[in-house]
Amino acid sequence: MREKLFELASALNNIYSGWILWNLFLAFIPLVISFWLFRRKTAVRSPIWWIGFIVYLAFLPNAPYLLTDIIHLIRGIRLGYSATIIALVFVPLHMLAIISGFEAYVISLLNQGHYLKRIGLRQYVLGSEIVVHFLCAIGIFIGRFRRFNSWDLVADPKDVFFQTFDDLTSRLPLLVIIVTFIILAILYWIMKQITLGLILRIRYARMGKDVEV
Repeated sequence: MREKLFELASALNNIYSGWILWNLFLAFIPLVISFWLFRRKTAVRSPIWWIGFIVYLAFLPNAPYLLTDIIHLIRGIRLGYSATIIALVFVPLHMLAIISGFEAYVISLLNQGHYLKRIGLRQYVLGSEIVVHFLCAIGIFIGRFRRFNSWDLVADPKDVFFQTFDDLTSRLPLLVIIVTFIILAILYWIMKQITLGLILRIRYARMGKDVEV
């Protein structure tokens, strides 16, 4: 038993070292901002609102970025930890982090779509989602492979711009970005249906009605 506990402590220290909590924190920043931007009673877009919107877009890729953290699971498996540690610790932690991060992404975009409908721009909801998917695909690529962070847009915008331009005009990086965009779009559509279904069930439950399956 002591050996298992020691192995667990060693695995958590060597593989995770707090990255799950940090990445989830970054993923939930755009979610919180989206409620302030898109769910307020007023639709007034002040200069502060636009600053918040820029911060929202800058941090939004951090939510689906958690999908790429599967590399840590692969790393843990390769280090030779026991099947028990992998099955009961690594896999659940990764699934919880990935689903939580992506759900933050889904709800953020649902809030965005709600806002567009509220101000009479319903026809742009799908288009805005597609644009965001592509921007996030770029953000995920430069975050995972170029190691940029969201705050580098302020700290080193010139380097971010030229590196991104170079990636968008290079065949392999562009291919990776396109594949990432497709994955995001598909997963978002699936999770969006699940999320909307759960919201509908909750609303019916509050009304004291049963939802027909």
